[in-house]
Amino acid sequence: MPYIVGLTGGIGSGKSAAAQAFADLGAAVVDTDAIAHELTAPGGAAITPIRAAFGADYITAEGALARARMRELVFADAAGKRALEAILHPLIRECSNARVLAARSLYVILMVPLLVESGDYRRRCQRILVVDCPEELQVERVMTRSGLAAEQVRAIMATQATRAARLAAADDVIDNSGDQAQLHREVEALHRRYLQLATTDG
Repeated sequence: MPYIVGLTGGIGSGKSAAAQAFADLGAAVVDTDAIAHELTAPGGAAITPIRAAFGADYITAEGALARARMRELVFADAAGKRALEAILHPLIRECSNARVLAARSLYVILMVPLLVESGDYRRRCQRILVVDCPEELQVERVMTRSGLAAEQVRAIMATQATRAARLAAADDVIDNSGDQAQLHREVEALHRRYLQLATTDG
């Protein structure tokens, strides 16, 4: 089993940019969000159980999950959210496990947006890395990227762990309030550290 670094952060914190920087340095990255998208794309393993549980209205004509419609449902209906999670989470866990085991790098970045909220993923990781920035910057970035209104971004943030809770769980923190050059410097330093830890602790 490779040395596993769990990477997380709030929406708009820059998790994907950090993960890409690690990948550019040769680290294997397993992205649970990307896996979720694969599972809910046309022909994905989650489509049939989602159709059975929620009905054809939640599947597009192309055979993918109707994301906007499902997003509305799970925000408004806690039971619906739990039903969707009961389908997706075991599949994501199984797929991410297989990809971690197949990784050929000394350490693996396991990218989990809700890692702090999920005891299972936390237990699988040797270290927790949090990508952090001020909340106002998160809101600004997501508004720019997604075209959402500030109150919509804050509603999403309210469903996630607080910034303080993430930082309390962190072994390492990337301050992503600066530019790309700063982010890459921090990633390079951590990359060297994780190679060393993987060799001595892995």
